[in-house]
Amino acid sequence: MSKPVLADTGPLYALADPSDQYHGRARKELARLESEGYFVAVAYPTISEAYTLVLRRLGSVFAVSWLRELLGGVSALNPEPGDYLAAAAHVQRLPHQEISLFDAIAAALSRRLKLPVWTFDQDFDLLRARQWR
Repeated sequence: MSKPVLADTGPLYALADPSDQYHGRARKELARLESEGYFVAVAYPTISEAYTLVLRRLGSVFAVSWLRELLGGVSALNPEPGDYLAAAAHVQRLPHQEISLFDAIAAALSRRLKLPVWTFDQDFDLLRARQWR
C-alpha cells in the first residue's frame, strides 16, 4: 500500500537541476521513497514556489516541461483556509526566524493530514513538522 510524503521545494528543485548541490541526494532519496512504498504529494503553494525557482534559474522552456512532468507524477494537495491561518500564526510566533510562508503552509498541511515532509530545510524543525528521513 502506498503512503504519501509531502515534498518541500528543496528536493523538487534539486531533482530538476543536475548542478544543484543536493541533486544526488534528491535522486537517492526519491529512489528510497519509492522502494519504501511512498508516493510524492505536493502542496499547490510549494508547486508555485518550486516552479518560480525552476523558471528563474533554468529558463521558461525547461520550467514548462518540468511543471508538466511534475503534475503528471505527484499528487497535488490544496491547503484549506485554516492551513493558511495556522501558517501565518506560526511565522508570527517566530518573528526572528526567516521562515517562508510557503514552508509554514506546507508544515500546517503536514500536521493536519499527518504527513511527513521530505525536505532539506531546517525550518521544518522550527515549524515542528514531522519529517521523512
